[in-house]
Amino acid sequence: MRRYRHGLVLGKFYPPHAGHHHLVRTAQDQCEQLTVLVCAASVESVPLADRVAWMREAHPGAEVVGAVDDVPVDLHDPAVWEAHMAIFRSAVAGPVDGVFTSEEYGTELARRFGAEEVCVDPARTLFPVSGTAVRADPVGCWDFLGPAVRASLTRRVVVLGAESTGTTTLSRALAAHYRRRGGAWAATGWVAEYGRRYSEEKLAAARAADPAATWADVSFTSEEFPVIARRQDADEERAARLGSPVLFCDTDSFATGIWHERYTGGRSEEVEKAASLTRRDLYLLTDHADVPFEDDGLRDGPHLRPWMTGRFREELERTGRRFLLVRGDREERLAAAVAAVDELLAEGWYFADPLPETR
Repeated sequence: MRRYRHGLVLGKFYPPHAGHHHLVRTAQDQCEQLTVLVCAASVESVPLADRVAWMREAHPGAEVVGAVDDVPVDLHDPAVWEAHMAIFRSAVAGPVDGVFTSEEYGTELARRFGAEEVCVDPARTLFPVSGTAVRADPVGCWDFLGPAVRASLTRRVVVLGAESTGTTTLSRALAAHYRRRGGAWAATGWVAEYGRRYSEEKLAAARAADPAATWADVSFTSEEFPVIARRQDADEERAARLGSPVLFCDTDSFATGIWHERYTGGRSEEVEKAASLTRRDLYLLTDHADVPFEDDGLRDGPHLRPWMTGRFREELERTGRRFLLVRGDREERLAAAVAAVDELLAEGWYFADPLPETR
């Protein structure tokens, strides 16, 4: 097998999939140095920076660079080829002696770089997938997507509400419901409320100092809530990278802002900033009505439940988040929640069309 001094893999990676990663790994095995050039057109809906970051994560041993290429593809027009090559050459440092590709334009691309073409699985027999197929049907192609792309595409559903309103029960039931659908949905994840674990640890620490301590002896400072919010977000992101096209979360960092208000009397700019960094697609607000208050040793605010339900609703409306207030018994709540999630999933995933190609 020939070794190349400097190999090149070029593509849109819109979005990257298993076939792309196989191509890059094959090139890495045969090159002393490998450049992966990510080319994105301005009309496309996945930012160039995201695609570069995804490829760098998947292939840390390669030099991944990005370029904006707004020239339509016409494999029969020399002037168009030269316009593309000007972009490619400005992005790729140094001479290239091996061009690795699965595309029909590989021969001409290699010739123009003065390099040898290395054709890798052009029939896509090892990984029968393409960027076009992923954009048309992400769920059908889910097994071909890496963790970073899955996290970007996963529809995130957050169940939130006041104390003892059934958020854990509903969010776990939803995850179980979608897992039973099988296929790509079998890996549907559920993210626990980190704030509860944090509270359990605070109560355990209080009882270590005083065995008679109760929840009434535990207090929170404002500085603790950003810690809770960041850990909640990290748990959510980890689950989104490993799961199905939908993820269910028992609260999130947005909800943590309301809990900060409940325990400290004011808002936290740091928590709200954390909440703004992650996209959530649907919130399910569990009403306090129809759910009797149960004191499990970590609750003390039955009188605050109407206020908290109101504050959650006010902030969801103020910030323009998509949400549904769920009421009724357990079965009614689950049915309403499933209908709302199914409606969300039926909307599909939007990818802007790439620039036209003439081949």
